[in-house]
Amino acid sequence: MAKCLLTSSLSVRTKLLQTGVSLYNTTHGFHEEEVKKILEQFPGGSIDLLKKQNGIGILMLNNPNKMNAFSGVMMLQLLERVIELENWTEGKGLIIHGAKNTFCSGSDLNAVKALCTPENGVALSMFMQNTLTRLMRLPLISVALVQGWAMGGGAELTTACDFRLMTEESVIRFVHKEMGIVPSWGGASRLVEIIGSRQALKVLSGTLKLDSKEALNIGLTDEVLQPSDETTPLEQAQEWLEKFVSGPPQVIRGLKKSVCSARELYIEEALQNERDVLETLWGGPANLEAIAKKGKHTK
Repeated sequence: MAKCLLTSSLSVRTKLLQTGVSLYNTTHGFHEEEVKKILEQFPGGSIDLLKKQNGIGILMLNNPNKMNAFSGVMMLQLLERVIELENWTEGKGLIIHGAKNTFCSGSDLNAVKALCTPENGVALSMFMQNTLTRLMRLPLISVALVQGWAMGGGAELTTACDFRLMTEESVIRFVHKEMGIVPSWGGASRLVEIIGSRQALKVLSGTLKLDSKEALNIGLTDEVLQPSDETTPLEQAQEWLEKFVSGPPQVIRGLKKSVCSARELYIEEALQNERDVLETLWGGPANLEAIAKKGKHTK
């Protein structure tokens, strides 16, 4: 009986990792269409996506008059763009950045004030947890390019990416305590995974202003981009990411899937997923081409 329950639990966890599957549905009391109708009432800004021929997508938070704060419509568009990326089979990488040299200041306060009941707060939390978890599980290697401020929900968004790059003057700050709440888009859970529970507790309870030097010191950012007259931060981020996404899309996507399963599944299921991914690649075009070129690397 216990073995059956464990097998069932593992099966559910594995299914959740499948592309396009959300964490919550009506069985959890979550009614997505109702939430969408509410969010549609708060327009402003946009989420713009450019899919480049080199397999790198550029996703821009575009609401500069409000430091790229998320309006309700932008939350809806983020889900739409994530779904678009889930279906982009040629994709290998993704860079998320904000318009006008700032990342994101969180949620638009007009929407926050109008959605002040606990029921609305939980519904919005489930909607954004769904979206950011699907973003995190994309078979693309993702980078948050932080310029200026990443605050509140913007800070949470950075944690849904595989890597974070910061410009020298940028700051990440989880301001939730000052708003009388806790992170609700999954940011606290992901932050613990990135920097550990002790550091995460300091960052959250101290509402610390993490400049690029401190973020690098605690492991929240992966590199600080240096100012350049020749290249923009976005160009530098693309160059940085290209080192990790060079190669056939199916191989890069397979690597990302394997890492996701190792992070989120029990070891037995993660190993099974690794074998499943291998089965799609072994003897395939990329594998055979590498063998033909004597691709057994010794350096």
